[in-house]
Amino acid sequence: MTDRRVIEVPALTRVEGEGGLKVVLHDGQVDDVQLNIYEPPRLFEALLRGRPLDDVPDITARICGICPVAYQMSSVHALEAALGLRMTPELRSLRRLLYCGEWIESHALHIHLLHAPDFLGYESGLAMAADHPEAVARGLALRKLGNRLLEALGGRAVHPVSVAVGGFYGLPRADVVQALVADFAQGLELACDAARWVASFSFPDFDRSYEMVALVHPDEYAMNEGELRSTAGLACPVTEFEQRFEEYQVPHSTALQARRRETGTCYLVGPLARVALSRERLAPRARALADELLPEPATNVFRGIVARAVEVVHAFEEALELLRHYRPVWPPRVPWQPREGTGCAATEAPRGTLYHRYRVSADGTVAEARIVPPTSQNQAQIEDDLRAWLPRVLPAGEQRAALDCERLVRSYDPCISCAAHFLRVTWESV
Repeated sequence: MTDRRVIEVPALTRVEGEGGLKVVLHDGQVDDVQLNIYEPPRLFEALLRGRPLDDVPDITARICGICPVAYQMSSVHALEAALGLRMTPELRSLRRLLYCGEWIESHALHIHLLHAPDFLGYESGLAMAADHPEAVARGLALRKLGNRLLEALGGRAVHPVSVAVGGFYGLPRADVVQALVADFAQGLELACDAARWVASFSFPDFDRSYEMVALVHPDEYAMNEGELRSTAGLACPVTEFEQRFEEYQVPHSTALQARRRETGTCYLVGPLARVALSRERLAPRARALADELLPEPATNVFRGIVARAVEVVHAFEEALELLRHYRPVWPPRVPWQPREGTGCAATEAPRGTLYHRYRVSADGTVAEARIVPPTSQNQAQIEDDLRAWLPRVLPAGEQRAALDCERLVRSYDPCISCAAHFLRVTWESV
């Protein structure tokens, strides 16, 4: 007679969106692990069909309130590829500046309020604040600076409204941007302090052999564009994304999962992958901190919090350089004419590589849309990690094991609402 037990976490906490976890044990051995994403799919690809191109950045921004810029950037770059548009160097730099604001606010939130409580033994950021008020205040200050940059360049902090196909609808005056410089210089120091703080945490021994995937750019730390590369030797243009990666559905999730086509295996995207593949392109202080705090090879997913902190430092360094040299660009938007075509692009959202592809019609409307979020790409890898992690934590009891599994999931900073964007439906006639 076999002993069958089920460990369930009905609702994961301190993550964005709605999801749970189910573990099935047979005779004390892990039989199945399911990251249950039950948030209703929102069908954004279908919503975009037939809409004018100019609507796409604002619609896709609504996929996520934490990383709207990522969706705007991937969408406009893909649409511009379909239209044959090329950005001026000045507009390209301003888009990177806007992205820096998003990396800062998203990473600062995750590090200080969502993930750090796991390492310090608290059930929430609010509980942690009672004993670590300075750390929480630092996190809020960093996030506020990121939001201020989004407001200045994007028009508002949540779902910015200035991003347009071809550039921006409008840009701030020089004095508005220059007013940020002194505060961002202070923010850089706070970010360095935060990196050293999280690196002092006690990390479980959980190094694994990952295929890490990220964009890589020859001249900069990849953010808005680059070539797809992996630690297993993949090197290809973004136009080959769908030839190298495929999405598939599992019964327990309203979001698709992803795997490498050539091998059928899962892979990892996000800060650890970016640092692994582009460490030498980090800004000077971020590179020094990475070498000090995140020795190579960094293959422990729990140390993702350190990689995120290093990226906050990088984002402040790059933002400061761009802020100091900011001048409004006129016109802020490259003119374009509608034409039939297909374009794709990928950018690096805070949580990892975000791919968009659009087929556009001659009348300037969307004929087809495809969006592959980073969290859906990480789902299969998360489940694979949990299978390896559970035998280590089960001896402490099922209740403790459930908490430890939540800790691992939070190491990925999953954005479940981003992942639940699509669902394949099969209709059967009776």
